[in-house]
Amino acid sequence: MPGNSFGKAFKMTTFGESHGKGMGTVIDGCPSKIALSEEDFVKEMARRRPGRTAFDTPRSETDRVEILSGVFEGLTTGAPIALLIRNHDVESKPYEPLRELFRPGHADYTYFKKYGHFDFRGGGRSSARETAARVAAGVIARKVLGHLEIQIMAFTLELGGIRAATIDPDVINTNPFYCPDVNAVDQMRDVISKAGDEGDSIGGIVEVRVFGCPAGFGEPVFDKLSADLAKAVMSVGAVKGMEIGAGFGAARLRGSQNNDQITPDGFRTNHAGGILGGISNGDDIVLRVAVKPIPSIMKAQETIDRNGRPAMLKLKGRFDISAVPRMVPVLEAMVAMVLADHYLRTRCHDAG
Repeated sequence: MPGNSFGKAFKMTTFGESHGKGMGTVIDGCPSKIALSEEDFVKEMARRRPGRTAFDTPRSETDRVEILSGVFEGLTTGAPIALLIRNHDVESKPYEPLRELFRPGHADYTYFKKYGHFDFRGGGRSSARETAARVAAGVIARKVLGHLEIQIMAFTLELGGIRAATIDPDVINTNPFYCPDVNAVDQMRDVISKAGDEGDSIGGIVEVRVFGCPAGFGEPVFDKLSADLAKAVMSVGAVKGMEIGAGFGAARLRGSQNNDQITPDGFRTNHAGGILGGISNGDDIVLRVAVKPIPSIMKAQETIDRNGRPAMLKLKGRFDISAVPRMVPVLEAMVAMVLADHYLRTRCHDAG
């Protein structure tokens, strides 16, 4: 079955290619009577859009969201909501070598093996451009969650080996990396600038925190909140891993160290990352996401053509030096969609 949809009670389907006419999404399951306008998307789309900083691809897109259906007189109707984000600044010529050659580390090779024919321009369907539709969908998911006062905050914990030593929420949106440590910003700027000068790319780690999520979100056994969060996060291009709470560190602890002891006032610690048995426990949900370096680099690399013959590839074009900063609003959106989905499913339980 095609894998272009995500969610059950709150379902998102995305469509479009990087160098096609546009990207878009259809949201099904959004309740009626929620205020929604095209202006609601401006802030979040601006956080993700290309050309935002000197370290992003210079591709310049307005990323204006058009509402095509599902909203009448400023309120959602309960019908599917279709959103369109038109592509304007498209330069396909630099991608012409990819008609025959595969980028090492990229999905070009696997898309060719699976489909035989695909849109290679700008990565086509596998491009990070697809995440624009996810961010738009995330705006609606936050609207669904609005009255619950759930807050979702993501930030760059590590970039190119430089790690934030302190977490100050007030600092996150004051720098191009969404870094919460003012003292790490200049170091991150240096390391990403050096990689760009060398025609290379870097990866990093994004942390996502959810505050105010009630206990009880999640469906045992296969639709655990943790499982759906993992699928949501791992479905984003360039993501190679995710941990919750203590994560892999829990493997090195004893039960007496890892268990979050419970008091009348709540949990003493949060090694569980806010989820027990796949169900939210009312504590903060904490995720850390590993993001690989972008495969599209300016260095010469060995590869093969579509007939399996050896070749060398040195790309010319417009690429991000790192996917990490622009990943921050994308991951917030994906987490919001999972929470909206489970909120609506929990509401169905309550109604029953």
